[in-house]
Amino acid sequence: MKKFGIVIVVLAVCFAMIGLSASADVETQKISLNGSTSMEKMVNAIKDGVVYDYPELSLEPQFTGSSAGIEAVINGKSDIGNSSRELKESELEQGLVSNVVAIDAIAIVTDTDNKTDNLTKEQLIDIYTGKIRNWKEVGGDDLPIVVIGREAGSGTRSAFEEILGLEEKCEYANEVNESGPIVAKVRSIPGAIGYVSLDVVDDSIKTLAIDGVYATDEAIIDGSYSLQRPFVMATKGTIEEQSEQVQNLFKYIYSEDGRKIIESVGLIPVDPAS
Repeated sequence: MKKFGIVIVVLAVCFAMIGLSASADVETQKISLNGSTSMEKMVNAIKDGVVYDYPELSLEPQFTGSSAGIEAVINGKSDIGNSSRELKESELEQGLVSNVVAIDAIAIVTDTDNKTDNLTKEQLIDIYTGKIRNWKEVGGDDLPIVVIGREAGSGTRSAFEEILGLEEKCEYANEVNESGPIVAKVRSIPGAIGYVSLDVVDDSIKTLAIDGVYATDEAIIDGSYSLQRPFVMATKGTIEEQSEQVQNLFKYIYSEDGRKIIESVGLIPVDPAS
């Protein structure tokens, strides 16, 4: 009986060593991504999830802004450029392909003490161009409006200004280089207003309706919430022209498991372009 027990232990050790050997034999395949800070939560969730289906894949993301990420792909320094705006014609002309993986809403946020619940699109435009400077002009308290925005080159800023026709027209009191600092400033500065990706909104700030419509999944899908934009994972050439590891990453993103990951961070998954 004692010998039998020893045999069992030896076999268990052998199987464990075989398993470790098999794991070691899996060659890591690195994928470099660069771009939008607004896509950070989604990309990190995909990074954590993809290894269950493709254990060989190792995502190496950087978050330096949409324009920087696109430039990195054009220059061959990254496999994928994450952009929180659609690609420009000039970028497409350089061989980039726009692979939309999710739809995000741009939320208009204020501090939780703000009594205003809704803005029309026209009022929002007037606030960001400096025509409206006090909350009492839109039904709120007598309080100066502090306009917060993203830095030039930000995909969120580009999308926000493009949707509202505000390119080169906004008057910002503060410009910050990430979504997190916008949330922090809006939370701490009375009268502040800002725009952020919907997936970074939390209970510490307040979301405003636009033209009476809040940024819900239903309103984003049916298009009634107007401030929405694509999350693009740009490649140089089509997905089919990429390395095997990049193709496998996109297979995962567009799979049922990938869609669940995207939904889990508050975004709307989309089907691959046909």
